[in-house]
Amino acid sequence: MSEYQPVISSVPALQAGITYLDAYIRERLSVHFGKKQTFDLPLSPDFYGSSPLASFVIENSLSAEEFIILMLALVPHVAPALLTNIMASILPQGGDLIEFGGVKGTNHRGILPTGETVLFILAGNDLAARIDVQKLVSKEHLFSRKRIVMLEGVKAGEPPMSGRLLVDADFLAQTLFQTNYVETFSSDFPAEPLSTQLEWPDLVLNPATFRQIRELETWIQYNDVLLNDWGMNRQLKPGYRALFYGPPGTGKTLTVSLLGKFTNRPVFRVDLPAIVSKYIGETEKNLAGLFDKAQNKNWILFFDEADAIFSKRTNVKDAHDKYANQEASYLLQRVESYAGIVILASNFKTNIDEAFLRRFQSVIYFPMPGISERAQLWHKVFPTQVTLDDTVHIDRIAEKYELSGSNITNVAHYCCLQALAGKTSVVTLTNLQKGIEREYAKEGRMM
Repeated sequence: MSEYQPVISSVPALQAGITYLDAYIRERLSVHFGKKQTFDLPLSPDFYGSSPLASFVIENSLSAEEFIILMLALVPHVAPALLTNIMASILPQGGDLIEFGGVKGTNHRGILPTGETVLFILAGNDLAARIDVQKLVSKEHLFSRKRIVMLEGVKAGEPPMSGRLLVDADFLAQTLFQTNYVETFSSDFPAEPLSTQLEWPDLVLNPATFRQIRELETWIQYNDVLLNDWGMNRQLKPGYRALFYGPPGTGKTLTVSLLGKFTNRPVFRVDLPAIVSKYIGETEKNLAGLFDKAQNKNWILFFDEADAIFSKRTNVKDAHDKYANQEASYLLQRVESYAGIVILASNFKTNIDEAFLRRFQSVIYFPMPGISERAQLWHKVFPTQVTLDDTVHIDRIAEKYELSGSNITNVAHYCCLQALAGKTSVVTLTNLQKGIEREYAKEGRMM
């Protein structure tokens, strides 16, 4: 294609691409039906500014053929009638051009392009060219490696190129709205976004734990430089793997949420019950779907209560043990090859298979808060609208009662509700002690 120049917004770049695709398809059809003897490459679009579409084309030096594939994947989302209108103008009396490919969707009324559509538009009936074009939609190509454009899988026995041409949802959102797409929980993606309104100063951790968290931040900041500019990608595997372990309520989940918030990376908490299946091969299939969607996205995948799937492998006594070990081996492979961040949370480090631990860059202990940390938590937990009664001495409370961060939050929640019910904004020592007693009782402890 000709040299590209900078783009201002998404619309001009998309319109230029649609116009180019339209001209390219009509040129191919003119040759196919004998109206022309040779295929003349349409004039390449000129881009102005820095829209996501233009930037992607320029940065990756896309050829005319690659740009056509990209636009074909985008066109059902931006110009759904384009392919149908072109075919209607070429075949006004109706009819079916099998070579053109394409399928009908469940709801979409236009033509959804397939790999066969790509073959026809780019190669016509030239067999050698058709074989060569298939490389552009292979797993080795940039589109597939970056999960920008992919061919949908088809039923066994059908030609692979008859699968629909799919565009990545995140790339589509960036192209159309210049914003990130947020995956929603589904059977295809058993994970939910995790976020927080809190800030780093709200997080209270043991100093040693906090230092290790800062090391993880350093990896996020400098990893690309280390791997690519310094050439360490020859020795190091991509991605970062960490285990957070310790008693419940000590800040593991909040830490993951804050890491995502302040490094601008989406965090997804994986729903392990939805991943693990009693049917042979289903767990691996679910894991494959999860990691395939996350690849090249800079997401943080958070496996809470990770013991359910990362637990120690056992000696094989029956078929169940055999397949459980196979699942663990497959998970190890996917975790190790994932280029983003994987964080596991568990109450006990000893529950996690040593094969995983050996591959983790960080194994971080989240202990129960000490007296100093408890005092900080107590001072931070109450809203500004609340006043503590003169009989409430936070430092004494912190020293006397061993509670986790989540315990302290629960106590504050209880006290605030009691204050509201009593038409006051004052938290009394009596209500505070009742709240603490409730937390102790949950855990079977005596005050």
